[in-house]
Amino acid sequence: MRKDELLNAAEELLADQGAACLTLSAVAERAGVSKGGLLYHFATKEALIKGLIERLIADFDELVEAQGEGSYTRAYLAATMAAVRSGRLRRWAVVTGAAGDPLLLAPLREAMARWHREGMESEPDPMAAQIIRLACEGLWDVATHDPGIYGEAQFEELHRRLLALLPNP
Repeated sequence: MRKDELLNAAEELLADQGAACLTLSAVAERAGVSKGGLLYHFATKEALIKGLIERLIADFDELVEAQGEGSYTRAYLAATMAAVRSGRLRRWAVVTGAAGDPLLLAPLREAMARWHREGMESEPDPMAAQIIRLACEGLWDVATHDPGIYGEAQFEELHRRLLALLPNP
């Protein structure tokens, strides 16, 4: 079994039953593998949570990079909109909720700091760029707790209005 399949099983378990039910045995059962098969990839629950967090960071980094040309803030906004619309950000709430130990969240805090510093020196209006990135954070939070809060037209309007805050490229 691949690591991603084990991480998917852990995310599903978290989404369905909450952090209190995240045990290595429960993840192995959900994934349909022996506990030994899970332990081969993740020796501890903390290692599993670390793997979940590292995957979240890598997924978002890839999404930002896939947005192509333009400023980092434009790519960050487009990536956020894509992630929220697809439901990919729902995993942020369940994974970070499982990481009760602040040390486990250190890589995520570091990634968030990097995302907020990235490309700022080349932004024509760094404060507008910071406002956009903070608005994205708020959208992540709202959409992870109530995925159906906005329809497609509202997402389009939010995206359009946030882009309007940035100087034209």
